[in-house]
Amino acid sequence: MATTRLYRTPGSASNQVKWTWSSWVKLGPTTAAGSNLFGSTLLCAYTDANNYTEIAFQNSGIIDFLNVTGGSTDARITTHGMFRDPNAWYHLVFVWDTANVTGGDRMKLYVNGDRIEGTGGIAYTEPSSSLNSIMNSTSPQEIGSRAGGSNYFNGVLAETYFADGQAYAASVFGETDSTSGAWVAKSGPSVTFGTNGYHMKYAAGAFGTDSSGESNTMTVAGTMTTTKDTPDNNFCTMNALDNYYAGAALSNGMNTMVSNSSNLAWIRGSMSVTKGKWYWETFVSGGTGGTLGIAGTGPSATSSTGANNACAYAYMGVDGNIKKSGTGTAYGATYTTGDYIGTYLDLDNNKIYFSKNGTLQNSGTGYTIIAPDAIRDTQNQRRYSPMIQGTNGTVYTFKTNFGNGSFGDTQLTGTTYSDAGGEGTFKYDMAGTFDGSSQNFRALCTVNLGEYGG
Repeated sequence: MATTRLYRTPGSASNQVKWTWSSWVKLGPTTAAGSNLFGSTLLCAYTDANNYTEIAFQNSGIIDFLNVTGGSTDARITTHGMFRDPNAWYHLVFVWDTANVTGGDRMKLYVNGDRIEGTGGIAYTEPSSSLNSIMNSTSPQEIGSRAGGSNYFNGVLAETYFADGQAYAASVFGETDSTSGAWVAKSGPSVTFGTNGYHMKYAAGAFGTDSSGESNTMTVAGTMTTTKDTPDNNFCTMNALDNYYAGAALSNGMNTMVSNSSNLAWIRGSMSVTKGKWYWETFVSGGTGGTLGIAGTGPSATSSTGANNACAYAYMGVDGNIKKSGTGTAYGATYTTGDYIGTYLDLDNNKIYFSKNGTLQNSGTGYTIIAPDAIRDTQNQRRYSPMIQGTNGTVYTFKTNFGNGSFGDTQLTGTTYSDAGGEGTFKYDMAGTFDGSSQNFRALCTVNLGEYGG
């Protein structure tokens, strides 16, 4: 959501002693080098600095759920555990129920179906019986920021529910998948919304539209983009926890990287593969070239090896070469700011291909790469991941579309193309003739990985 938010001011106060807020959340970093990743507000009802209800991720990754009245914090849950994985979805449920006779049950927090409680899980300031929250007063309510546009949430939200007058467990909104054992969203959960309740689906062109039937549509401030990345189908991103990018920054759902002119910056993707055919696109939004390709997952990306990694293959913007182990081989055209580079990884035949603005380079002849089984034996690498690298002396901006339908903050419009299974949405058609044969490639997402890769 970056510097965007949703907000509304209730026409009348409703149930201030009982309500539930549920949402699927995918985090994104807000500062350089992956430090201080969060520090952002999910939900807030704000009268002034002395009176507010807030749900937020603090800088360390802890979750904070609190109510402040008259300048005093009169109710609070703060987790001891840190929730800071920017590559996965969390399902969060917050319950305010000061009508409950049991003091320890007047505030509840669930993460992925599990209630976080007790001295080992939370610090708890027990609210008094029938304490009114600022939420459900006539103070403005906001999703994604605090106090009219501050402490913005930088990430992705999906299937957000607010139940006014209800204290629901997480099981109302999610369930454990019998096959995978993962916590997944329920389809059409049975929810009584109440006067100020809402259901946000964040549909394209209707981000603030309430789907609950209560007509509590919210105003959108800023520009929001839709994504195919959902709790049911998680897409690859660039991985803030697997990087060497001092002074660089990630944003826009972890798919925009801006490097620092003083330092080499390279980073791997959040997903890795050993088989299958995979495709993604990178827009060079700034910089005179770049280094785009794949890297093995063995050595830590916190070293400066980058494209010189023995199991890295990189298409170089400055000269059009493919670089392996520091040695370049003539391959295609140079590229620079404004160009779109497609990466085609074929692990069924151990080849990599690249395109520039939709045109396959090297006449569709691939570059042979080391098979995953071989690199396991020789380099202890085991798997390949997407890789982006910028060099010293230039600020690079790379925006990657792994099939979620946007390049960072830029939504795809006009003619688009789907991958072979229809899971991903791309700017260019990834089907074509590769080494003389017709092949189809797929987006890097959990649905495709489960069926075709891994």
